[in-house]
Order: sequence, then structure tokens, then C-alpha cells
Amino acid sequence: MFFLGQAANYKGKVLSHTFATGTKKDYEALRKHLATRYNVAEENVFLYHNGRSALAAGMKAIVPKKNGEHPGVLVTSLTCYAVVEAVKAAGFTPVFADIDPKTLHFNGETIEKAFKKHKDIKAVIVQNNLGIPADIKSIKAAVRKHNIVLIEDLAHCAGISYKDGKEAGSYGDFVALSFGKGKSVDTISGGALVIRSSEITYVERAKYKTKIVKLPKQPVKKPKFGDRFRDRFYPLFGLIIRGLYVFRLGRLFTSFLLKTHQIKRSADADLDLKVRLTYWQAKLALKQLESLPKNRPPIREFYLVEDRDLVLNELERSGFVMNDTWYDIPVSPERYYNKVKFPENECPIATEVAKHIVNLPTHYPRPKLVPARRIIEKYQLKGDIK
Repeated sequence: MFFLGQAANYKGKVLSHTFATGTKKDYEALRKHLATRYNVAEENVFLYHNGRSALAAGMKAIVPKKNGEHPGVLVTSLTCYAVVEAVKAAGFTPVFADIDPKTLHFNGETIEKAFKKHKDIKAVIVQNNLGIPADIKSIKAAVRKHNIVLIEDLAHCAGISYKDGKEAGSYGDFVALSFGKGKSVDTISGGALVIRSSEITYVERAKYKTKIVKLPKQPVKKPKFGDRFRDRFYPLFGLIIRGLYVFRLGRLFTSFLLKTHQIKRSADADLDLKVRLTYWQAKLALKQLESLPKNRPPIREFYLVEDRDLVLNELERSGFVMNDTWYDIPVSPERYYNKVKFPENECPIATEVAKHIVNLPTHYPRPKLVPARRIIEKYQLKGDIK
């Protein structure tokens, strides 16, 4: 069988992850690599237990605001609750921008429309959803015009290149990475913040009397034992889950693991700016970053279908378990959706795309998924979403 989630990308690496070791030297080596890769000083690199903590820490340090204010931060309308949580934790208000259905992201034109409705936007987060490059040229032009902060969230896209040939992470005033489940660098959890300059001057900074970025404190607390246990053993549990799908027991075992807290859903991770990445995960993250291919492909393919449930059921009957869809709701997961208060009327394209999208993984050789694509093609959405 073939899987989209359940740590399927760990084929052949389960034991090396479970028994991985690391030292402080590995932690510092990862910081050095990120500093070199994104052209910053090592003191501007911070390693956290998850990506949302890194993102929140970067906004607190870089994005200007007065006490008592909650200015807007523009995010794509296909995103995850972790991004929304990070924006709010940093003291800002998420403003959702509708997407281009071909790239699953907004562009410079969308930013201009957003500014007409929301005058207090102070930053823009570029995600490059699924590892598909956004129109960074038009986004950068709009950011410069409005003199706001550009943030690159590389959870899906570490190692990809934009159309101009520059690697993702080359444009942001700061860069956030996630090393969570299924991400472009996957150590089950973890994250990094790379601040591209400790002295960034903006018109807004002069207005707010902020002349220099106050760098965050390096996180020093180890993750809680339960979190370390779950990080260590999730790929092994994923292997067992995948094996049990043959006997139609995969979902039952997953439910058992969740109820007994032996695994945890990614969206439920704790945001904490004091908790660092473990040394052994730093070692694994460095190894993956060093082996990223140049101009790497997206981490998932996406298709739009008429009836997603029908397609997913037919895929599973044919041996393709593809139900871990990004994004089957504009801000996933669904259990947090009402909490977000997503403005569906302002983002009609994303709202419609989320009803029809299915994903295929790219960690399998393409020929292996030919039967899955044939099933999807039978039910592909007729006409474009506009």
C-alpha cells in the first residue's frame, strides 16, 4: 500500500530516527549551516521545538507595533492553525488573502487588494504551499511599495527555487522553518528562526521609535519527556499503523495511540518560545538539509476533483491511503476552524479549492502512483475555479 501520511516518507529510516543520538556540537552545527545557507550571522539563528514557536518569535522581534495594538499580518487563505496561532501569540491579527488556484498562494495583486480593506497590515507571510513557488517577484514589489516586513515560512519549501533561480529563504526579513511531520525537513517536530539582519530600518520603525531589532533569547529548555517520547517513536508507530491497514486496523490503532497520548496531532503542539530543539533532532535536520537536492520538487502534488470523499475511498480500495489532505478546509484542521473565524466571503477561491483538493505524495517514484492518478483523472473537476 501507498500512504500520504503515517510517516510514509520514513521508509528505511525508522530505526536510525528511533535510536538517533546528538550532542551540543550537532546543535551548533545546524545553526552554522542555517547561518551560511541564508547568509546571516550565527547569533541570528534560533532553534525551537516546533515551527510555530519560531514563527512567533520572529514576528515579536521584527514586525513593528505599539503597545496595545494588534496590527494585521497577511497570510494565505490556505494555511494551518499553527500559522494563525503564531500570528496571534506574537500580538498580531491574521488577515487572510485569497489565492491563485494554480499556485495555492496569493500574489502582489492580492496584497494590493488586501491593503484597500486593511490599512494596518505590517507583514506578509509567504508559505509556498506544498512546495509550489509563489510569485515572489510581485510579492516583493508590493512589500517594498508598502514598506512592510516580508516573512518566508519554509515549512513546505526548504530547498525549492523561485522562478528567478533564487532559493526560498533568500528574500525574507526573517525565515522560519518547521521540521514537523511531513514537512520538507522532517524530524517529527522542530523549527528554526533565521533573522536576516539585526538592524533593519523601515519608515514604520522610525514612527514606532524602533531603530534596531531586539534579537530573541536563545531557547534553552528541553522539551517535556512526553513530547520527546512522541518525537522519538512516531516513525515506528507510523510503520505499525501502515502495516495494520492491510488488516483494516490502521485507523483503530491510530485512535488508540491518540487516546493514550502516545502520539499527538501536529496542530495540537504547544507554542513555547523557551523550548529548544533536541540535539539528536538537530543532527537529523542538518543531515536532511545538507542532502536537499538543488531546485527540489514540491513535497506534494495537488488535484481538484468533483467528489473528494468518493475519490479517497476509491483510492484506498486500490491501495492508496491519501486521506491526509492539505488543505481540505481553508485553515486546517477542521476542529479549529470555527475558532479562526475565517472570512469565506473574502476568500471565495480558497474556500472552493478546499472543497475539491486532493494530494499525492512525491516521496514515492512517480511511476508507482500512476494508478492513483488514473483514478483521480476520472473525477477531476470540470472547469476552472475563479
